[in-house]
Amino acid sequence: MLFEEIIGLQHLKKHLTTTSDNGRVPHAQLFVGKSGSGTLPLAIAYAQYILRKNKEGENNSGNSNCNERFKKLAHPDLHFAFPVAANQKIKKHPVSSHFIEEWREFIKTNPYGSLFEWYQKLGIENKQGQIGVDEAQEVVKSLSLKAYEGGFKIMIIWMAEKMNTAAANKLLKLIEEPPNNTLFLLVTEDEEQIIQTIRSRCQKLHFPPLPEDEIAAFLEKNENCTKSEALKIAHQANGSYTQALHLLQKDSGDQQFETWFINWVRSAFKAKGNRSTVLELIAWSEEIAGMGRESQKSFLLYCIDFFRQALMLNYKAEKLVYLEPATPGFKLEKFAPFVHGNNIKDIIEALEEAIYHIERNGNAKIILTDLSIRLTRYLHKKAA
Repeated sequence: MLFEEIIGLQHLKKHLTTTSDNGRVPHAQLFVGKSGSGTLPLAIAYAQYILRKNKEGENNSGNSNCNERFKKLAHPDLHFAFPVAANQKIKKHPVSSHFIEEWREFIKTNPYGSLFEWYQKLGIENKQGQIGVDEAQEVVKSLSLKAYEGGFKIMIIWMAEKMNTAAANKLLKLIEEPPNNTLFLLVTEDEEQIIQTIRSRCQKLHFPPLPEDEIAAFLEKNENCTKSEALKIAHQANGSYTQALHLLQKDSGDQQFETWFINWVRSAFKAKGNRSTVLELIAWSEEIAGMGRESQKSFLLYCIDFFRQALMLNYKAEKLVYLEPATPGFKLEKFAPFVHGNNIKDIIEALEEAIYHIERNGNAKIILTDLSIRLTRYLHKKAA
């Protein structure tokens, strides 16, 4: 993967190539950024730059045979670990090497793809993948071998926050004292979920949301977009190229999420003093509980974003508002006054708490019903 194929991030590209050119590559690095910000493609491009021993900012030199191996993500000194779970193909003890062909196809199709899209690729969207102790043993085994080309061995751990405690503890010593010329690139959306002892041993690079103009230019160049369409999509994408592609292809799932959200808040508004409406909230909770846990989490994250957008509109920060609800009869500007400084903290904390319990396999129907009742109370709070 070439640096020129990655949207923006010029300052990070320069930093990474400069450290490589100067022979000062930290042995463990943590790439932190939200889905669609380019963490994984930049990690792959950086790995190619180092393994190909390129210089001066680009990684397209070297023999064509080796470059072709990189295009296929088949370089013998480049290794991957990523969240997996048992599926129809692998029934027990799944590890990344069992799914390497699916992984290569996934990256080739969209290197900016999200975790949920990866789970869909594996057919495990109703499960929660992880990087377990079996995976950690595979990592140790892979890195114990000599480098095929005599240089670096590079291990990219995607969604490193999905390492369970056993795996993290097993890899800790290897990250602390790696074999010579071994580089760990940990890619994460939420560094706080990675154990502190690993985080403290990594040099961190934080990836900002992608600028609208750069997303728009990339869409126009690579996706056959008109300039006006690209600019509109880039504004709604909130710094994520993944979201931009979903909006372009009209398959983001946000339409369904929007319908669920609006039905939810409408029932919550009616529920005060109306016992029969509580049954609507319970029915709503049952419907969402029937989805897979990753879908539930994605929806609750969408709700957090929706409330934040309403808050910004309420406080006259229109330039930061990109959400454009399409549901007939629902106007964001009419909903916004009900989201304010006196209830936003409670609302966000309730949603984050629900995500926390769903991740830990709590009963989704009970969690969502409790969340609905709490939301009813918070939405009726008066602004200070």
